[in-house]
Amino acid sequence: MFAAGTEYENLQAFATSIGIGLLIGLERERQSDLKAGLRTFALVGLLGCLSALLAQITDSGWILAAGLIAIAAMMIAAHVSDPLDSGDPGTTSVVALMVCYALGAAVWFGYTLIAVMLAIATTVLLYFKAQLHGISKSMTHVDLLSILQFGVLSLVILPILPNRDFGPYLALNLHNIWWMVVLISGVSLAGYAALRVTGAQHGAALIGLFGGLVSSTATTMIFARHARANVDLARTAMVVILLANIVVMVRLGVVSFAVAPDIVGQLFAVLGCGIALGVAATLWGWRQLPAGDALPMPNVTNPTEIRTALTFGALYALILVLAAWLQDVAGNRGIYLLAVASGLTDVDAITLSSLRMFGMDKLTATQTITAITLATLSNLAFKSGLVVVIGGAALARRCLPGMVAIAAGLAGGLLLI
Repeated sequence: MFAAGTEYENLQAFATSIGIGLLIGLERERQSDLKAGLRTFALVGLLGCLSALLAQITDSGWILAAGLIAIAAMMIAAHVSDPLDSGDPGTTSVVALMVCYALGAAVWFGYTLIAVMLAIATTVLLYFKAQLHGISKSMTHVDLLSILQFGVLSLVILPILPNRDFGPYLALNLHNIWWMVVLISGVSLAGYAALRVTGAQHGAALIGLFGGLVSSTATTMIFARHARANVDLARTAMVVILLANIVVMVRLGVVSFAVAPDIVGQLFAVLGCGIALGVAATLWGWRQLPAGDALPMPNVTNPTEIRTALTFGALYALILVLAAWLQDVAGNRGIYLLAVASGLTDVDAITLSSLRMFGMDKLTATQTITAITLATLSNLAFKSGLVVVIGGAALARRCLPGMVAIAAGLAGGLLLI
């Protein structure tokens, strides 16, 4: 990088390192009784870039290490000689300054884009201190356990599984099966976290949206029970249940984009019809909502529990084998029957297995979309039954037209393709 014809690139690297320091320093300047502010962070970013230059010229990494140690020692000495009035040990500022130095060095070595992204991420973490502390304090044992278990699923188990096909019809692949488990668990965990953060006080819309991400079945059941216990809650329950089931289709589209992006356009054409009619029915019900207090929360459990993940993985693997066998024995009719049967309780497993078979060229795009649509319709029928049996006549009168509208949209979209 240090060559006669690259003076502009060299100056650009120094300017970027100073800019990184200024960005992080702007946030630190807001703190009272600060030991390092705007100018200090800018100079440290520049020092990191200069140290990397000298390390490259002399071919000695010790120069970079010495600079990092000097920055840390300087800040520690400043805090020891003059502690903060708040009693904060100031470790965050020390680490932030060291990060700034390292990012300046990274810019010199050509990692400009990564360095800028990390600088923005660092500034965000520093700025949202109060919010992050609030989230941490409000976390329950189950919340923390969910995060740790998702880490085990995605970062410990997934990397060690072999990525090769085996078993009947070569339908099984442990890495692929567990990747689907991680994908579904991640989506559910995101909805669970959002539901915990927003709470019930923000109304039916957010409960329906995030409840649909975690478990539309659980959301349907809990609001059907409350609608039976309190008839005045029937309109609100209708909106929550319809929104949760609309989110299921959005979720299927997102999952399909991650697993088989080639099919997303056609699948969205079908799901979009169901979403459009579902949204129209929901908006009609929304206009009749009474103003009320906080609503009941869906009683959802840990979405990344190891036992739940293993159950889903086993179900997904079983459906893969059954789908391959039924296609061999009965052709497309076997796949469609399996979609209807499995969709009654879980639409994710049959959706992912259909997408997997599409990726292996065992199903065409039309066959895959038909299987997913049939599973979704079956799932809607099951939850409509829950509305009738658990929710009672008052909820059924309000909710079933919306469920029928979603089903009609899906069927109509399927006919269009």
